[in-house]
Amino acid sequence: MMQTFVRADIEDFLFAEAELLDEWRLPEWLELFTDDAIYYVPATDLAVDASPDNNLFYVADDRFRLSERVKRLMKRTAHAEFPHSRTRHLVSNVRIRRQIGSDVEVASAFITYRTKDAVTDTYFGSNRYLLTPHQGSFRIKEKRCLLDSEGLRAQGRVSIIL
Repeated sequence: MMQTFVRADIEDFLFAEAELLDEWRLPEWLELFTDDAIYYVPATDLAVDASPDNNLFYVADDRFRLSERVKRLMKRTAHAEFPHSRTRHLVSNVRIRRQIGSDVEVASAFITYRTKDAVTDTYFGSNRYLLTPHQGSFRIKEKRCLLDSEGLRAQGRVSIIL
């Protein structure tokens, strides 16, 4: 029997994810991902479905690399993020794109504000998720953050988690 997905449930999940990121509860955020999850932030000039196998990505992490990124960001020795930036992740335009087996493909728009050292950077774009049902909620199998800016000229880097 096919599961019916309710957009409000998916929105609640995405809003909770944003809250974890804004509160720097990264170990808890990491638990939202499946063991075989991938997290991608492709370069701004790539197609939506580009592969990190033959393209340059800002971030192309499997679950293990993502866990190492979280550990690194939580340490005092992560100079780019200690003390931690203040961030605000705004999520909107949540859409259920299609069901793939028992999973659901979801798209949303985002704006992430990051303030550090008296400078505020704005990241904006869309997220593509592949979510799998898990204990009355969801887990993330894939998250692809597609930046809409022409590049990272102003910021120069992505040291936070989008």
